[in-house]
Amino acid sequence: MAFLIGGANTLDDAYSISNSVRFNQNDHCLTQTFSTSSTSRKKWTFSVWFKRSNLINSAALFTAGASGGNDEMTIRLEGHKIDWQEYDVSASAMDGQLISNNLLRDPTAWYHLVCKWDSTDGTAGDRMKMYLNGVEITSFSTDNNPTQNYDSQASNTVLHNVGRQSWNSASDFDGYMADVNFVNGTALDASYFGERDEDSGIWKPKKPDVSAYGANGFFLEFQQTGTSQNSSGIGADTSGNDNHWAVSNLASGDVTEDTPTNNFATMNPLVYNYANITYSEGNLHLLTGNSENSFTTNTIAPAKGKWYAEIKVTDVGSDALLGITRLPVPVGPNHYSGQQAYDVAYYSANGQKATGGSFSSYGNSYTTNDIVGIAMDLDNDKVYFSKNGTYQNSGDPTSGATGTGAISIPSLAEEPFVFIAVGEWNGSDTSTFEVNFGNPTFSISSGNTDGKYGNFEYAPPSGYYALCTKRLATYG
Repeated sequence: MAFLIGGANTLDDAYSISNSVRFNQNDHCLTQTFSTSSTSRKKWTFSVWFKRSNLINSAALFTAGASGGNDEMTIRLEGHKIDWQEYDVSASAMDGQLISNNLLRDPTAWYHLVCKWDSTDGTAGDRMKMYLNGVEITSFSTDNNPTQNYDSQASNTVLHNVGRQSWNSASDFDGYMADVNFVNGTALDASYFGERDEDSGIWKPKKPDVSAYGANGFFLEFQQTGTSQNSSGIGADTSGNDNHWAVSNLASGDVTEDTPTNNFATMNPLVYNYANITYSEGNLHLLTGNSENSFTTNTIAPAKGKWYAEIKVTDVGSDALLGITRLPVPVGPNHYSGQQAYDVAYYSANGQKATGGSFSSYGNSYTTNDIVGIAMDLDNDKVYFSKNGTYQNSGDPTSGATGTGAISIPSLAEEPFVFIAVGEWNGSDTSTFEVNFGNPTFSISSGNTDGKYGNFEYAPPSGYYALCTKRLATYG
C-alpha cells in the first residue's frame, strides 16, 4: 500500500515505455526545420505523454513557426489549460483555436494529449479535436473553428520546437515528455496511441497503431543519449523517416526512466512553501530559501516494504536536515525536518539524528558533494542513513527486525505513510540538494539499480527498491 499524491500507473503492461526526456524551463528543447513543405498540411495528428514539474503559467509542448510576427501553430498549456492555436499573421487573428476548460495542475501524474487536425472536414466543429487521457475534450473556454482547407504550419518549412515557444522562452515546457508522435497527412484519434485497461479502466499507452507517418512525420522514443542530430541522438526519429531532431542543452542525464508505464517519485512543489524553495530539473533539484526554515516532501509515500533514495548535497548551508516524515506538509513557517515527533532527520553540521526537535549522537557530519542515502524498512519501521555509501552508526539495512544501527520510525495514528523530507534549519542560510529516486540529475560514476529499476551512485541494500510504481505494484 502506498500514498500517491497524483495519478500513476502500476500496471504490468504488454507495451512499456522505457524512457522520457526531462525538460528544464528556459534551457531545454528539441528543434527541427523540415527541408520540404508537406503537401498534407491539412491533416495531421500530434500525440504526447507528459508529466509537469513547475506549474508555470505558460508551457509549450509543440510549436511550428519562427518568432517575430510569423504564422505559427502552437500546442501549449496556458493558465493550466490546453491551448491549441493556428495564428494567421496576415489576418492578425487565429485561424482556429481551442482552449480547454480542463485544468492540468498535477505535477505527479502522466497525461496523454492527442491533437487531431483535419481542415478538410465539411463540419467546422470537427476540424480540430483534442483528447485527454483517451476522452475527447468537448468543453472549451475558446472554440474557434479553422477555415476549411486551411494549411497548418505544422510540417511546413519553418522552425519546429518540442518543449519551446519560439517567440517566448518564458513559455518553455518544464517537466517530462515520452512517446512524442507526429503523423503527417492522417487525422487519428486517441485510440491509435492508448487504450483502457480491462480491469482498472486506466488509460495506458499502447504501441502506436500508425501504418505510415507521412513525409514529415516522426516518433520520438528517447532511446538514445547522444547530442547529435542523428539516429544516436536524444532526438532520434524511430518512425522510419529519419526526421531526427537537434538537441538544445539536453544531455544524456536528461533521458530518464520516469515514464507513463513506470512513474517515479519526485519532490512535490505543491507542498506549502514558506521558505520559497526553488524547484528545477523535474522537481529533483532544490534550492532552499533564506527567509524561513525550509521543509518539503516527495510525491510517493509507501506504508510498507523497503525503499531506497539518494540525496546529493550540491551546496550545503550550515544546517541541512535530510530524513523522513509521516506528514507531507509543514506544520508552520518554522518547521524543519526532525522537528516533529513523527519526523526523523540526519543533521549535516555534526551528524546527529533529530526527532521531535531533540538531537542526539548518531553518525558523521556531511557537507558539499556528499551523497546521503536513505534506506527505509517500513516492514520493521526502521530507517538507515548512509554517507557516501557507508551506513552510519554501523547500520545494517538487511538486519530486519533486529534493526542494527537503525533509527526507529515513530508511529502516527491514522498516518501509515512515510515521505522523504528535505530541508534547511536556518532561516538565513540556503542549501542545494539533488534528490535521486532512480533518475539522477547529478553525474553517476558507477551506476547501480535496485535489481531492475533506477540508477544510483551506491548500490541499494539487498531487497530495497526505487520509489516507482512498478515496484509499488509488488506490494499491492
